Amino acid sequence: MAETEMSTKYDPQKVEPGRYDQWLKDNRFKPSGDPDAKPYSIVIPPPNVTGKLHLGHAWDTTLQDMIIRQKRMQGYDVLWLPGSDHAGIATQAKVEAKLRTEGKTRYDLGRSKFIDEVWDWVHKYSGIIHEQWAKLGISVDYSRERFTLDEGLSKAVRTVFVKLYEKGLIYRGEYIINWDPQARTALSDIEVIHKDDQGAFYHVKYPFVDPEYTFNGQHYIEIATTRPETMFGDTAVAVNPKDERYKDLVGRDVILPLQGRHIPIIADQYVDMEFGTGMVKITPAHDPNDFQVGNRHDLPRINTMNEDATMNENAGKYQGMDRFEARKAMVADLEAGDYMLKIDPIVHSVGHSERTGVQVEARLSTQWFVKMQPLAEAALKNQQTDQKVAFVPERFENTFTQWMDNVHDWVISRQLWWGHQIPAWYNKQTGETYVGMEAPKDAENWEQDPDVLDTWFSSALWPFSTMGWPDTESPDYKRYFPTNTLVTGYDIIFFWVSRMIFQSLEFTQQRPFEHVLIHGLIRDEQGRKMSKSLGNGIDPMEVIQKYGADALRWFLATGSTPGQDVRFSYDKMDAAWNFINKIWNASRFVIMNLGDMQAPTLPAADQRDLTDRWILSRLNSTVKDVTRLFDSFEFGEAGRLLYNFIWNDLCDWYIEMSKEVLYGQDEAAKTAKQNVLGYVLDQTLKLMHPIMPFVTEELWQHMPHEGDSIVVSAYPVVQADLADAQAETQMEHLIDLIRSVRNIRSEVNAPMSSPINVLIKTTDADVQAVFEANKDYIQRFVHPKDLQIGADTTAPKLAMSAVITGAEVYVPLAELIDIDEEVARLQKEADKWQAEVTRADKKLGNERFVANAPEKVVAEQRDKRADYVKKLAATQARIAELKASQA
Repeated sequence: MAETEMSTKYDPQKVEPGRYDQWLKDNRFKPSGDPDAKPYSIVIPPPNVTGKLHLGHAWDTTLQDMIIRQKRMQGYDVLWLPGSDHAGIATQAKVEAKLRTEGKTRYDLGRSKFIDEVWDWVHKYSGIIHEQWAKLGISVDYSRERFTLDEGLSKAVRTVFVKLYEKGLIYRGEYIINWDPQARTALSDIEVIHKDDQGAFYHVKYPFVDPEYTFNGQHYIEIATTRPETMFGDTAVAVNPKDERYKDLVGRDVILPLQGRHIPIIADQYVDMEFGTGMVKITPAHDPNDFQVGNRHDLPRINTMNEDATMNENAGKYQGMDRFEARKAMVADLEAGDYMLKIDPIVHSVGHSERTGVQVEARLSTQWFVKMQPLAEAALKNQQTDQKVAFVPERFENTFTQWMDNVHDWVISRQLWWGHQIPAWYNKQTGETYVGMEAPKDAENWEQDPDVLDTWFSSALWPFSTMGWPDTESPDYKRYFPTNTLVTGYDIIFFWVSRMIFQSLEFTQQRPFEHVLIHGLIRDEQGRKMSKSLGNGIDPMEVIQKYGADALRWFLATGSTPGQDVRFSYDKMDAAWNFINKIWNASRFVIMNLGDMQAPTLPAADQRDLTDRWILSRLNSTVKDVTRLFDSFEFGEAGRLLYNFIWNDLCDWYIEMSKEVLYGQDEAAKTAKQNVLGYVLDQTLKLMHPIMPFVTEELWQHMPHEGDSIVVSAYPVVQADLADAQAETQMEHLIDLIRSVRNIRSEVNAPMSSPINVLIKTTDADVQAVFEANKDYIQRFVHPKDLQIGADTTAPKLAMSAVITGAEVYVPLAELIDIDEEVARLQKEADKWQAEVTRADKKLGNERFVANAPEKVVAEQRDKRADYVKKLAATQARIAELKASQA
């Protein structure tokens, strides 16, 4: 029995609260465990426990939830595994920022107490993330929830580190790395964001040691630098060995200004002869290219900065100054000492930390690295097999392969306290390095490396570590790995997607997922990226509070094509709510008119009228197309088809036409109509459920149905016996007729209540038969005073008219129309049909089109042309008649 007490208006605040808790209570989101069902799995891209979720997370999880809900309804044994990422530097930066507001640093607390502070932060924001997931309605299995610092995942991380180390793919060495002086940690290349900053080229004199020597009449050479604060780390000046200008300088020494140390002039191919003077200072401890030059020439490495970017003891009198204060002081001293030739202001690209925003330093440091070449080669090779990872859209595979082709060794150590501590120990006496799953047995003689691993090191293992790996006998690993689909934004292909692929291939010999669906970014209405600095961010929870989760999900699901950005707008949210309200009111009408049925059952074929056959055929096509589009991740197009079916076919036509039977006296016809209405509503709600879970469950529970929840009901499938091309064609004729009369009324502002005569001159016997058989519908929707249908119908001299396929429609309205205006209107119609004929002629006159297009497509084009020619002729004839009536 239907529960028919329903609000007259959709109110998400009455529909959504409590529903999610009920789903959890009823265990709707756990895998079915059916051994005969095909498994389907997704692991959630773990959000960072740094704060609340934003609209990008909402988009990401909505797309995943749509896929999972549909697969669950289709009978798959579905696992959607949730979790979150400890996020290393990002989380530590947040907690350190909080401590700064309290006048403290992590060093004041010490490592242990600081870690306790971070765990408090994690628990707080994990709770907030859970609340937001609930609001969005995401159907994850919380019993399998993971965190990247879980014991099981930590074991996987140690296993991977040890195995890569034993294989020679992890090594420790002194290199120039990106350094965040605020977080005091190394950064990988992709954690550095380059921004344009105001700067300057400082042109400085480097005098020759030999006071008698001159070059171009001067006792010095000219060196330009953007970073005078690093000068005390200079250990050479370099020129290109092919540069004829400077061949006599190579081997001479110059004096380092302000410091007095003697440094050599060397020749190295690194120097660009065309840039500046063609002479550069070499500072091996502060520049990655200079580091390589220094290695080739065995130059000393002099680090002039501390971890926090203050100057150290190697910076002489500038020791203790901030790097930028030191720059100002050194520039002043260079000018005072007559070393400064000139200063040229410039704008140049400077690296900044992705997490803290501060300017990154190139710093000489001993770090742990992953040797990337063999791992990258294996990943690229796999993309040439049938076990490749399929990128959607395909163009993003190029992004992946280009990065893999040009990848550098990955610096994986971070000078942080929050994260997986590196499983390496150093002997206190011998300095020997030990790497293992556990500490050495004589732990008192060893000291563990204080650094932690880059957060991406652990999240790279996410698809298989969450399934129980390294235990390859784990039931979940055997059942659900590799996963089926990963959904993520294009901005972390380098950070995360690439690393998951090469780590999975290395340790499981399988791809981590079959498909990776790449979506874009959410932007504001002006197309700008949402950011704190612009103040244009949108809190998804505020949107849900106003419009409901289903409206937000509808907008996110249908707002763009794969890989494209989407612009958020409140106008679109208004439209989304309005659409759900339309579904609500249409469903309410149907539910209130279903009588006492227990569950809808389709009537026999011979008990279905034209509108029944038509709506069932349209529903069947919609099921077919939406399923196909979901399978290809074309959710926007699937949404468009669902919208058109619900708004146009179901609401505007079928439900309106059903009233003719529901309010009539034929009980058998009424029962058949109720069952078709109930069936179509049931199937429509199930098609919509993956996108709008809350409102569809609410409506489904109100209507007669079988089963406990729409979440685990059967997804609609194509049924060959419901496809009815004849009914669709016949209904199209009927709709064309009704529309044409409504348009005529609209043209002359004649209300539906005003009596009019309608004359239909048919030119096709089949069309005439359709109109004759459906006079009841024509009477209801056209409201004619007198209705004439026939091939011999005579067109009145003064009438509004329309040409439709197989017929001409006339409405005598002599007292309401101006004949000249009607002729002008019809002339526009004739011009339209003439343009269609011309377009068709052009297409059919194209030999390449006729020769190469499928025969069916060419035939359809010829049929369309014939139809346009008929409509053009009929319109021109009517114009001639009207003009004749004025003679």
